[in-house]
Amino acid sequence: MKPELFDLVLERDDLAELDPAARRLALRDVLAPSVDHAVLADAVAEMADAIDGYGPLTCFMRDDDITDVLVNGTEPVWVERAGALQKTHVSFSSREELLAFTERMVGFAGGRVDVSKPIADARLRDGSRLHVVLPPIAPAGPLISIRRFGRRRLGIDDLVARGFIDDLRAEELVGCVHRRASIAISGATGTGKTTLLNALLGHVGPDERVVCVEEVAELQPGCPHAVSLLSRGCNVEGVGELDLASLVRAALRMRPDRIVVGEVRGPEALAALGAMATGHEGSMVTIHARSPADALDRLVMLGLQASSGASEASLERQVRRAIDVVVQLERDDRGARRVSAIAEIG
Repeated sequence: MKPELFDLVLERDDLAELDPAARRLALRDVLAPSVDHAVLADAVAEMADAIDGYGPLTCFMRDDDITDVLVNGTEPVWVERAGALQKTHVSFSSREELLAFTERMVGFAGGRVDVSKPIADARLRDGSRLHVVLPPIAPAGPLISIRRFGRRRLGIDDLVARGFIDDLRAEELVGCVHRRASIAISGATGTGKTTLLNALLGHVGPDERVVCVEEVAELQPGCPHAVSLLSRGCNVEGVGELDLASLVRAALRMRPDRIVVGEVRGPEALAALGAMATGHEGSMVTIHARSPADALDRLVMLGLQASSGASEASLERQVRRAIDVVVQLERDDRGARRVSAIAEIG
């Protein structure tokens, strides 16, 4: 888009007062005298995306096969499609354009990112998770990482069809849900922990109430009675934070049959373990770990960090009382994700 066309739009202060649909119509009138009719529609779409959409990233944000969009300063954008990273021909024209885009995306989500707060997380309006790091923390930045989530919830049969899990293991995990085993889903980033968790939640019965606790709304529970709690960071005054541990404690007062924690990586681990060990069988968590044994060890470590005096031995016993099954996920060199192990904890 030519800079002079942006200048034309910036001169129209009234455009800021319109909603996106009305602004798109107004942009056509603004640009029509300066743009050839044959490319007017494309020019309006590009300008609308720059103002209200995802700018140069729009084509990626409309592609349901893309799970990650990675912006490395003004270098070409990378995306992950079908588990494989791909370098694209799309890039931001300048650091100023990228910085303006970054501030706009975080601002739309009600957050703030600047020199005093150079790292920020936000949830985009389509549910994607945005992570931003600004210079000087990221010298080549701004750096943007967008994790996208599929619009269609995959069931366990879909995962079998895709080779994510075989029939026997699928039947075993559905049985674990039915018998109310407490499950920890373990794996590295991008191995499909949330995908599997969503599929398993689809087998929770209609007479059970599920309370999901997350940082970002990634889960799409298919069970009939599920509610969600989302954590919140502090505001610009530095107050108002609600962390996952607080939400797990709140969930305990909401008459849950099962509590689901989207990812345990802090003090919420201790609260979740307590819930699992004291009458909320069938609860589920995900955790970053390389094996079922590592998953248990990490839960103990997180519990030690959150506890004010519990011994390592007592926390190990608590973890083994709380967790019945650990499901390990992995991704191979081609990007294919699969269940690599199901470990019963006795």
